[in-house]
Amino acid sequence: MAKTSMSQRKTMGRVMHEYTHGELKSGRSGKAGKVKSRRQAIAIALKEAGASKYESKKENKQNLRKSKDKEATGRTYQQEREGKGRVGARGKRESTRAMGGRSAKAPTRRRASPRRHTTRGAR
Repeated sequence: MAKTSMSQRKTMGRVMHEYTHGELKSGRSGKAGKVKSRRQAIAIALKEAGASKYESKKENKQNLRKSKDKEATGRTYQQEREGKGRVGARGKRESTRAMGGRSAKAPTRRRASPRRHTTRGAR
């Protein structure tokens, strides 16, 4: 298997979590029923993460984008079951110092924007 990015690993982890909790379903909008085979769950995880070796680069990119949209809008099975709108600390729920959240003890230092170098006198 090729090297996967962090977002791909997170998506694969979420799908496998759904499988271990009996929440992963196959088929269009889950109409084919629960996934019982671990191999099938891995195949679904790779496809959703855009890391499948049977898809083209373009299809893999589209699949990952679709999964990230699903996670961002709260349409994963786990989110629907727990009533969550999104995954992670984003927007109103920022909490860590690295994200500059409201409950962080110290505000994060903003990096100065890079200045453009211009030559003097030669305009």
